[in-house]
Amino acid sequence: MFTPLVSGAAVAETVIMTEELETLAQTLGQQLQAADLMLATAESCTGGWIAKVVTDIPGSSGWLDRGFVTYSNEAKQEMLGVAGAILESQGAVSEAVVRDMALGALACSRAQVAVAVSGVAGPGGGSAEKPVGTVCFAWALSGREPVLRTVCFDGDREAVRQQTVRWALSGLIELLEHD
Repeated sequence: MFTPLVSGAAVAETVIMTEELETLAQTLGQQLQAADLMLATAESCTGGWIAKVVTDIPGSSGWLDRGFVTYSNEAKQEMLGVAGAILESQGAVSEAVVRDMALGALACSRAQVAVAVSGVAGPGGGSAEKPVGTVCFAWALSGREPVLRTVCFDGDREAVRQQTVRWALSGLIELLEHD
């Protein structure tokens, strides 16, 4: 007898979220292509999921330059130039760090647009100041100061990461709409 590992409702919810992320990535791609801009991603807690969703779109090589997966503090420093002093004083999950990640992604790529995320996806790793679900975002356009935001999402590790990808893509779309 076959026993499903996940419920039908969970599968339906995953399909809906996948379709939403695909729609966001398509919209983002259209905006970037129309403006002749390239994107770079700098990801920690999402582990490359933003870049994955973007590369699911056919033709994304025309508007995605590269993605940086910088899970460790050392990777953030070595690949994106995040200052060790900032990591030490504010922690990896901070607006100062994602700001430097986004600016580093721009500096180390051919992109003019970047998004950076760092967060506490759980189930452990949270604190009173930065509970599980806390994610910091930076959206950057070349020549401008990045837009920074911190959000606290509900849910398990998968839900936090999925919501992070949705927010990252939505924030990029909003950034380009107001450019």
